[in-house]
Amino acid sequence: MYDAIIVGAGPAGLSAALILGRCCRRVLLCDAGHPRNAASQGLNGFLTRDGIKPLELRRIGREQLSIYDTVEIRDIEVVDAKRLDNGRFEVAMADNTLLRTRKLLLASGVVDQLPEVPGFEDFYGRSVFHCPYCDGWEMRNRALAIYGRGQHGKGLALELTAWSRDLVLCTDGPAELGSEDRERLVRNRIQVREERIVSLEGSNGVLERVRFVTGEALARRAMFFSTGHHQGSNLSAKLGCEFTPKGAVNTGNYETTNIPGLYVAGDAGRWVELTIVAAAEGAEAAFAINTALLKEDVL
Repeated sequence: MYDAIIVGAGPAGLSAALILGRCCRRVLLCDAGHPRNAASQGLNGFLTRDGIKPLELRRIGREQLSIYDTVEIRDIEVVDAKRLDNGRFEVAMADNTLLRTRKLLLASGVVDQLPEVPGFEDFYGRSVFHCPYCDGWEMRNRALAIYGRGQHGKGLALELTAWSRDLVLCTDGPAELGSEDRERLVRNRIQVREERIVSLEGSNGVLERVRFVTGEALARRAMFFSTGHHQGSNLSAKLGCEFTPKGAVNTGNYETTNIPGLYVAGDAGRWVELTIVAAAEGAEAAFAINTALLKEDVL
């Protein structure tokens, strides 16, 4: 019986394991090895670690956990989980191992839905990005394309005016925008291109142009996209978590959920998707888990 099993060893999971380890709790940290930011060249906005490679941050986190003898790390996927009648959880591993834990923390993040455009994956993480807060500074004052439709595309295009004024919204088909939205984009000097995109072109991971079905090419140095994402694990749904209209797990104070004993931290539960925020949420969840365990144990 573990005190806590943590699913996902990204910044949220590592941070939670660190706090719980310092609380002398028996913890199992499981990681399937598919981080959202695996393609990223650098992790930005994390105080004292600005620009660090994502895998290097994970390496340091694991190294620092090694001194806590009650914390165990396994590189394995958690494929199922259920809450038992006694309030504990039973967790199934990919190797068919069944384990039990008093508390369960899901820190498995989300997966970006990449557009089905030839060349898109070749540039993803190097000159095609989903988060201007993470990569906008490196692309500041350059010719940028925005990929998206409707309110998501418009919102991202307006947001990027903080980093560049050379912006083109590429909707890859009907823009799904009303006249007021279009007028607002025009006021902010953002052009809208509704032609179908046949490919992204460039070399060595550097975007150079967006090629339309008409044969015309739009010269751009980088692209930011807004096409949504989905949960990195289906465990939250299996366990009966409530979700927000945008698809995030509806978490309360200290990353609690509507399921007693179940916590969700990181990108899976919130929409401020910054690494430093995920780490903070992991620490909050760990604080709540330890507090709950104390209430159960202290006479």
